Amino acid sequence: MDFDSRDFRSALGCFATGIAVITAQPADGHPVGVTVNSFSSVSLDPPLVLYCLGKASQSFDALAAAPGFAVNVLAEDQTELSVRFSRSALQDRFAGLSVTAGVTGAPILDGCLATLDCTREAVRDAGDHIIVIGRVRALASREGRPLLYFRGAYAELAP
Repeated sequence: MDFDSRDFRSALGCFATGIAVITAQPADGHPVGVTVNSFSSVSLDPPLVLYCLGKASQSFDALAAAPGFAVNVLAEDQTELSVRFSRSALQDRFAGLSVTAGVTGAPILDGCLATLDCTREAVRDAGDHIIVIGRVRALASREGRPLLYFRGAYAELAP
């Protein structure tokens, strides 16, 4: 290889992504959530999506074991949620937020551009991450603009 991990990250940063918060309600009763930008559709029939979760994540054990999860696609005015679920202490992430329980029991964050409530279908090892595949059981969406991430910073669509 003629590149290092920084070069690799820089090249990947050229691909603009949306931002989502993955949430789950583990058996211990304490909701968990983490910000991700590695989220994708997999299949229309059956309706499958995936997200990638770093093994070093504070929420790794709870999210990897949760039977269901929600993908909360953030709108352009939800930067604070992205930051909250990427940096805050685990116990503070849901403090003061308005959430509803999805059909899987996963917390659905209010005001998101879209939500997909999923049951875990498969988990695959992938280097320093895992790939979690989920079957969509319920969804909702609204009009609006997405929160984007490009070259290590938040970005917006041009008007």
